[in-house]
Amino acid sequence: MKLRYSPTSPYVRKVVVTAIETGQDSVIERIPTNPWDPETNLPEDNPLGKVPALLVDEGLILFDSPVICEYLAARVGAELVPREGLGRWRVLRLQALADGILDAAVQRLLEGRRPENLRSLDWIERQKRTMARGVDSLEAAAGDWGDELTLGQITAGVALGYLDFRFSGDDWRKGRPVLTNWYEAFARRPAMQQTVPADPG
Repeated sequence: MKLRYSPTSPYVRKVVVTAIETGQDSVIERIPTNPWDPETNLPEDNPLGKVPALLVDEGLILFDSPVICEYLAARVGAELVPREGLGRWRVLRLQALADGILDAAVQRLLEGRRPENLRSLDWIERQKRTMARGVDSLEAAAGDWGDELTLGQITAGVALGYLDFRFSGDDWRKGRPVLTNWYEAFARRPAMQQTVPADPG
C-alpha cells in the first residue's frame, strides 16, 4: 500500500494512527505530497486534490480518511467501528463530530493565511464558534467512552491534538475537565506519540 501524505495534515495523522493501532504501519509506503503545489499530480489519485489518498494492493485508490480508516480496520479484522447496533452509530457520529471540528479548524487556518484585505473575520469567528461547540460536545460525551479503542476516539484525539498544534492560544482544556483527563491519557498512546506533527508551516 502507498499513502500520499502531508506531514501536518490531521486527516493523514488519523490514518497513520489507525495504521499503527492495527499493526499495519510497516506495510504502508509513504509518498510525500504537497496538495498546494500547482504541479502536483495528486488529482490523478484523488480528483478532490486532497490528502490522504491510499493506493491499496488491489489497485484501488481510496480517499478520504473515514474510508481509508475503515478499510485498514477491515483488512485485519479490527473492530474500530462496531458492525451493528446503536454502538455503531455512536462511533460514526463521534467520528463525524471530530472530523467537523477539524474541518472548521482547517477552514479557520486557511482563512487566516489569506491576504489581510481579503480575509473575512466573520468567517474566522464562525469557525471558532463551530470548533468551541464541537469540543463542548466532546466534553459532554467523553465520560461515556469506554476502554475499547474506536475510530471515533482516534478522530477525537487527533482533532484535539490539532487544536494544540495550530490554535494553542484557544486553550480548549479550560472548563472541560473530563475531556482534558481523557486526552492526557489518550495522547500517551504510542501511536499518538509517534505521529505528533512537527513545526507548523
